[in-house]
Amino acid sequence: MKPFTIHRGRVAPIYRANIDTDQIIPKQFLKRIERTGFGEFLFNDWRKSPEGLPNPDFVLNQPKYSGGSILVADKNFGCGSSREHAVWALADFGFRAVIAPSFADIFANNCVKNGVLPVVLREDETAEIARRSSEIENYTLTVDLETCAVHDSAGFKAQFAIDEFTRHCLLEGLDDIGLTLQHAAAIDAYEAHHPIPAAWNR
Repeated sequence: MKPFTIHRGRVAPIYRANIDTDQIIPKQFLKRIERTGFGEFLFNDWRKSPEGLPNPDFVLNQPKYSGGSILVADKNFGCGSSREHAVWALADFGFRAVIAPSFADIFANNCVKNGVLPVVLREDETAEIARRSSEIENYTLTVDLETCAVHDSAGFKAQFAIDEFTRHCLLEGLDDIGLTLQHAAAIDAYEAHHPIPAAWNR
């Protein structure tokens, strides 16, 4: 997993409350068995017309937000079903962080296991970021996990809280497999001295 330390990127505002995972990645695209390739279907029903044509009014289709890597949304982002594909789609599209007043718990947990940082700020702070990103051309933010701060070049700054274990995993780029492999020597030693070698492989 790619470590997250300090990220500076363009902000894309989809400032709606209760954006659920079926909107983030609609169910018809869940047949893939890989973790990659979901980005092209991100917010598919909002990005495209029923005929499959790009919707020019949707944020991610507008040139001013091209290449956005920080998404700002309203409260309860990622609600609905627990599909991890929603985070895969965001990451595959290029988002490294999502800023919102609150997140669905399972979605937030899926984020940190895939190197995407969920940043919880106050509603007035997220609204201000959304406003600035709508009004300022090429608006960018810096998300600093080392100091747990978000700031821009025009004076905006906000602090966010994150539990220390999650912060450690993101800073070091450790998913569940990476955490387990930190104990590889101890696992090897246990297997080597197990009274019935390789019993678990039978």
